Amino acid sequence: MKAHGFIGLSVALVLAAVLTGAIAVYRPDKTIRVVTGLAAHTLCAESFVSGFDPGEIYAQTIAPYPGVRLLAPHMHYVVDRARREVRVDIGGVFASRAVWRGTLGCLLIEGSGPVDEGRAANVPRSAPLLPEIAGGSVVVPSDPALGRALDRIFAEPAAPPHRWVKAVVVVYDGRIIAERYAPGVQVDTPLLGYSASKSFINALVGILVREGRLKVDAPAPVPAWSGPGDPRRAITLDNLLRMTSGLAIAETGSGFDPAARMLYTERDMAGFAERQPLAEKPGTSMEYSDASTLIVSRIVRDAVGGTGAAVQNFAHRELFAPLGMKSVVLEPDATGTPVGSTHILATARDWARLGLLYLNDGVAGGRRILPEGWVRYSSRSTLRTSYAAGFWTNAGTNDEGALGRISAGVPCDTFFASGNLGQRVYIIPSHRLVIARLGVTQWPDYDIGGDNRFIRAVIATLPPAPPPACGRLAG
Repeated sequence: MKAHGFIGLSVALVLAAVLTGAIAVYRPDKTIRVVTGLAAHTLCAESFVSGFDPGEIYAQTIAPYPGVRLLAPHMHYVVDRARREVRVDIGGVFASRAVWRGTLGCLLIEGSGPVDEGRAANVPRSAPLLPEIAGGSVVVPSDPALGRALDRIFAEPAAPPHRWVKAVVVVYDGRIIAERYAPGVQVDTPLLGYSASKSFINALVGILVREGRLKVDAPAPVPAWSGPGDPRRAITLDNLLRMTSGLAIAETGSGFDPAARMLYTERDMAGFAERQPLAEKPGTSMEYSDASTLIVSRIVRDAVGGTGAAVQNFAHRELFAPLGMKSVVLEPDATGTPVGSTHILATARDWARLGLLYLNDGVAGGRRILPEGWVRYSSRSTLRTSYAAGFWTNAGTNDEGALGRISAGVPCDTFFASGNLGQRVYIIPSHRLVIARLGVTQWPDYDIGGDNRFIRAVIATLPPAPPPACGRLAG
C-alpha cells in the first residue's frame, strides 16, 4: 500500500545529479525547495491550525525524513507568530515561506502572482443531519478490553521508529464507544490528514454526481485537454479518481518527481498537473499520485463556481454542515483550488464522521448526501490493486496488502482512507464500525500491523456479527 510518499526524499539524489552533470535536467535546486516547502507548509499548518509546538513538529514529522536528516545542519526555520508565517531556508539560499490565513489554513507562497483569498461565507446554521456521536468529554471505554487495546496502540517504543499516535476514535453503531488523545491533543484539535484528504474530495465529487453536475464515466472536464487531437481527452473523471489517467505524474518520493514538485514549488498545482503528457493509455494501469487528485479538486472548484470562495461555501454547506463538522480546514493553493490530495485538517471526531457517511451508504439523518451506489463505487478495487477511488479496500482483490490485512483479522469488507504517517479512517460495514486513527508514525507502513491488531481487539469486544460475503478474484 502506498500513501503520499515523501518519506523517501533524499539529498543523495541531488548529489548524484550534480556529480553526473545532470543539473539542467534534474534541477536539484527545485528538489531542495521541495524539502523547504514541505517543512514550511507542515510547520505552518500544525503550528497555527493544530496548535502544536514547532519544536515537536520538527522533531516528530520533519526531521525523520532522510533528505532532511542530511540537510539538517544547514536548515533553519522561523515560526513568526506576529506575521502569521513560517520561513524555512537551507544555507540561507534555498527558502520557502508559508502563511496562515485563518479559516483557509496555510498557503505556501510561490512566485508573485495574485492569490485567491476567497473563503467560506457564513453558512446558514441548521441542525446537523448526522446524529451526535458523543458529548463534549472524551469517551472513556466501559469495556476494560477496549482500554487495554488503546494502551497497546498508543504504546511508545523506547527507541525509534516511533508510533507517536495522536488520536484514536472508535464509533460503533453511530456512537463513540472509546477514544484517546496524546498529550497536547484535544477533542477539538484539527489534525492533518495527508492523503486521507482524498476521501473528502471523493465525497465532494459524489455530491456533484448526485446533483447531475459531474459524471464519472464522461471525459474529465479539463479545458486544457479539449484541443483537437489531444489524446488526454480520453481521460475520464473515473480515471482520475482511480489513478488510472495514464498521465506522466508518477509519485516516487525522490523529490524530482512531478507530484512533489507540484505540491511544493508550484502556485497553480492543478494547472501544473494538467500540463503533463500522457505516458500510457488511460485505464490500463494504476499509478498512485497526488497530482490526479489535484486535477479532480480543480474540477470540483470549477463545477461549483470557479473560485476559492465558491468551493469553500459548497463544501461547508453540502458536506461539513450536514455531518456536524465544525473543524474542517480545506487548504487551497494560490488559485483557490483545494489541495485535496494532502492538505485537509479535521478533528479525529470529524474524520470519524466522514467514515460514518460511508458506513451509512452516503445517507445522513435520512437524507441522501452521496448518490445511490456511490459508496459501492468508491470502495471497489481498481485493476486488481487494493486502491479503489479515494479509498483503499480489502474487497474484490487478491492484492498482497489486502490479503495481509484479512489474514490479520481485518474483515474483508473493510475499506479506509489512508495518509502519510498513519492517518487512517477504517469503515467496516459488517460490524457497523468506524475507527479513526491519526498520528506521526515513523514505522514501516506506518504500523499497519498495529492497526490490524487494534481492529481485531475492538471487534472482539462487540456483539457477534455474520461474516461478510466478499468477492475475490481468481488467480
